[in-house]
Amino acid sequence: MNQQDILDNISAGIIALTPALAVSAINSAGEALLQVSASRVIGEHAGALLIDNEEWVSILKEAMQENVPLVRRGINLTLHTGQAVPVDLIITPVNSQASVAGLLLELQPVDRLLRISREESLLNSQMTTRAVVRGLAHEIKNPLGGVRGAAQLLARELPDESLSEYTTIIIQEADRLRDLVDRLLGPDRQPSLSPINVHEVLEHVRHLICVEAGSEDIVERDYDPSIPDIPGDRTQLVQAVLNIMRNALQASEHQSACRIQLRTRSQRQFTIGTTRHRLVCRVDIVDNGPGIPEDLQQAVFMPMVTGRAEGTGLGLSISQSIINRHGGLLECDSQPGATRFSFYIPMDHTHA
Repeated sequence: MNQQDILDNISAGIIALTPALAVSAINSAGEALLQVSASRVIGEHAGALLIDNEEWVSILKEAMQENVPLVRRGINLTLHTGQAVPVDLIITPVNSQASVAGLLLELQPVDRLLRISREESLLNSQMTTRAVVRGLAHEIKNPLGGVRGAAQLLARELPDESLSEYTTIIIQEADRLRDLVDRLLGPDRQPSLSPINVHEVLEHVRHLICVEAGSEDIVERDYDPSIPDIPGDRTQLVQAVLNIMRNALQASEHQSACRIQLRTRSQRQFTIGTTRHRLVCRVDIVDNGPGIPEDLQQAVFMPMVTGRAEGTGLGLSISQSIINRHGGLLECDSQPGATRFSFYIPMDHTHA
């Protein structure tokens, strides 16, 4: 195991600097946090990592001159994307023969532990919900089968065929309730995992949505072509993505004005629940619709929760169940004009 392998398996962002504050090494977590690539920043001055970098450079110079470890809590780093990332910064001088040979920086996102705790709580809540739904489905389907069977027997005994209209209604409504319960349960089988191209799945759904909307311009794509095949069940993932994109299309007042962006990225050292994965595939589905009402956002993945009068409230619940069965996580962040659903799937079979 070489030095870079060790650095890449550390969840915090690690950056090594020379005495001139040039970047000499950066690990995968640091690349992901600062949204840079090692090939571009190694050899560059640390100030080039950020914009509005006066405070950043000042702290690094202070650590170099004083030759003492420094800790700065909750400082904001402004990335070149314009995003502000609050981090805890730990600076350790590396000494060689009584002189400073460089600095070792440790960057820990302030919201990391809060996010992990929130996701773990979300996953536990999802598991509890599915257990309740399964129990409820069992209690509903048993008497429902009895009602349907009794209606069939009654239909055979009726003296007047015109009365069979009523037993037919009973049978049809029993079947409708059975189908609803089956949909509440989601897919009735575990995913059959095989290597699939996530972009092929997205392109298939994109085509379906464009046909439904009658426009090829409705979906924008921002794909990372370096993402390898991931372990997944193509049919189930198509269903999960289709549910989310169809919701976005139906939520728009005017479908011609609806815009959906598909974005893929790989993320390193990402934690899902209590498990840290070395590499995950992240897919963002972003739409410009009216957004999810604030009072529904906490329950958006619950069965039968919907903001549309004609909606069933099952699509997102089913999508969530599918992603969870792949060992992944589905998240939502919504505000008017920008609703983002993000799902993360591990790039290995072990955790799916």
